Amino acid sequence: MRVLVAEDEPMMAEMISRGLTRHGFVVDVVHDGDAALFSLEVGDYDVLLLDRDLPGTHGDEVAARMAGSGVRTRILMLTAASAMQDLVEGLNLGADDYLTKPFEYPELIARVKALCRRSTPPTPPVLHRSGIELDTVRHTATRDGRPLALTPKEFAVLRILLTAEGVPVSTEQLLAQAWDEHTDPFTTAVQVTMSKMRAKLGDPPLIATVHGIGYRL
Repeated sequence: MRVLVAEDEPMMAEMISRGLTRHGFVVDVVHDGDAALFSLEVGDYDVLLLDRDLPGTHGDEVAARMAGSGVRTRILMLTAASAMQDLVEGLNLGADDYLTKPFEYPELIARVKALCRRSTPPTPPVLHRSGIELDTVRHTATRDGRPLALTPKEFAVLRILLTAEGVPVSTEQLLAQAWDEHTDPFTTAVQVTMSKMRAKLGDPPLIATVHGIGYRL
C-alpha cells in the first residue's frame, strides 16, 4: 500500500512518514504542490495525504486536478481549519476524507487504511496458499501452523506473491509496490529480502525463481 505525503512542514511530514512506515505502508514525501503533482504523475499511489495549504500549487488545486484526472488515488486532506465550511469545501474539491490538525495517529492510520481499501480491488483479510496463512488485519503469518517472524518488508513481499495467485511477479513490480521511490532500481534489496524470507519459510521451498521474469509462490 503506497502513500504520498504532501506536507510543507518537514518535521510533521517526517513524523507522519515514520508512523505510516511502522504500519507497513510504503511512503514517499514531498513538501510542495508542484512536487506532489509530479510524483502523482509518475507514481502509482493508493492514498495522498494532502496538506491543504501547500506552497507552490495550492493543495486545493492539487485536489481539483486529481479529481478531474480520474486517477484511483484517494485523497485525505489535512488542514488546521476545522470549521464546517472548510470541511465542505475540501470534500467538494475532490477530497475523499478530511482530517484536522492536530490529530491522533491511531485515527490517521485508520483513515488511511480505510481509503486504501477503497482504492484497491478487495483482498480477502486472510490469504492462503501452499500451507501459508497470511492475516492482513492482524499482520501475522504462519506456515502449516508455525508462526513466521517476518519483517514488515518481508510481509509486504509475501502478500504480493500470495495475491498474484501463482503468476510470476517481477523484481520491478516488487520494487514498485513494496519499496519507496528513492530505492535504487539496481539494488539487490529484493534478492536479499527473498533470500531471508525463504530461510524463514523453511523446507520444502515454496518460492520459485522464474528465470528472466521474477518470483512465483
